[in-house]
Amino acid sequence: MNTTARVTVIGVGNDYRRDDGVGWAVVGRLAERVGMHPLPGGAVLVRCDGDPARLISHWDGADLAVVVDAAHAHPGQPGRVHRLELDGGRLARADSATSSHGLGLGDAVELARVLNRLPRTLIVYAVEGADHSPGTGLSAPVQAAMESLTEQIVDRITQHHGVDGRWDDP
Repeated sequence: MNTTARVTVIGVGNDYRRDDGVGWAVVGRLAERVGMHPLPGGAVLVRCDGDPARLISHWDGADLAVVVDAAHAHPGQPGRVHRLELDGGRLARADSATSSHGLGLGDAVELARVLNRLPRTLIVYAVEGADHSPGTGLSAPVQAAMESLTEQIVDRITQHHGVDGRWDDP
């Protein structure tokens, strides 16, 4: 069990653009889950607007960084989750999903690679949205994906730390 590794979960988005808030919603749900129990390995939960410099500062020094962001895909399927992993210092894209932000994750990864500030493992979950108009609240398919994705992240973090069971286990 690796108890010194740091895990960072970064929710990227904007709560006031409906489905663009999925990253923040996942971080909020994770915070609710842990309640009074600390996350393994000194894990931290962060909300970020997607600025490349801020992303790098949040994952700097992390053994595992998990980033959750809204995505646009053509053709789109609201609620579909794309999982991207760092591959040779660059994000491997298996499909046409892109961040809902202009500059963002790809730029942050490239800059961090050049500056030697990438986490050991970087996993990105991009959730296709249905509604990015002004307002609050997630669409039904994105809400459902958020609930399932939260469980996947819990499983990934506990697996990363060799923990049997959930975070509240002694």
